[in-house]
Amino acid sequence: MSLNGKVALVTGSSRGIGRAIAERLAAAGASVVVNYTQSASAAEEVVHAILAKGGKAVAVQGDVSHASEVARLFDEVERAFGQLDIVVANAAIFFTKPLAESTEEDFDRMFKVNAKGVFLTLQHAANRIKEGGSIAVVSTGATRMNMAGTALYTASKGAAEQLVPTLARELGPRNINVNTVSPGFTETDMMPNDEVRAYGASLSPFSRIGSAAEVAAVVAFVTSPDGHWVTAQNVQAGGGVAF
Repeated sequence: MSLNGKVALVTGSSRGIGRAIAERLAAAGASVVVNYTQSASAAEEVVHAILAKGGKAVAVQGDVSHASEVARLFDEVERAFGQLDIVVANAAIFFTKPLAESTEEDFDRMFKVNAKGVFLTLQHAANRIKEGGSIAVVSTGATRMNMAGTALYTASKGAAEQLVPTLARELGPRNINVNTVSPGFTETDMMPNDEVRAYGASLSPFSRIGSAAEVAAVVAFVTSPDGHWVTAQNVQAGGGVAF
């Protein structure tokens, strides 16, 4: 799955699954823009890790929930590497709260990043990505699980998922594939405790939860030439978790 000569932007890639995706794409040969909102030191750590292995990367700050910052982010990508071939919309926030207790501010906070942020990222990607490029949205298997306390999270992620098949249809004539990748229970700093970890493991035929690197491998596939025939799909990368 060579990505030599390709340029990739991964939003929210200073930690967790986003970091794993950035490192995996860089390992395959892509020049990577590591996007972050606040964690400059963490983003630079990702860049240094990529450079140490002979890859190419830069860190660029930008809050995907603000249109002006997304526009600047894409400008910086082109300024740094001169083109854009791969966009991974990964930036997101997560918190749990019963629907009956959720406030309008909770709703706005969740949708501002998880839905609006993806919309803005995809909009700019559609206008700037090269012909033959690839776009992936990182969602969650939770949109199929109906777990208590996740109503706002899954609703915001579900809204983002719905943008994908339509955009795939719109960009198909330019030979651009667009997919969703939905991780299941994954070992990141978003994993709240051992109880949730054990529950997630019990739902998988592998009897364990996944790693960020395993999710990144799926994203790397659908954004590589080998996976280009896959489009308008929601690829479940959750280790066979039964919903």
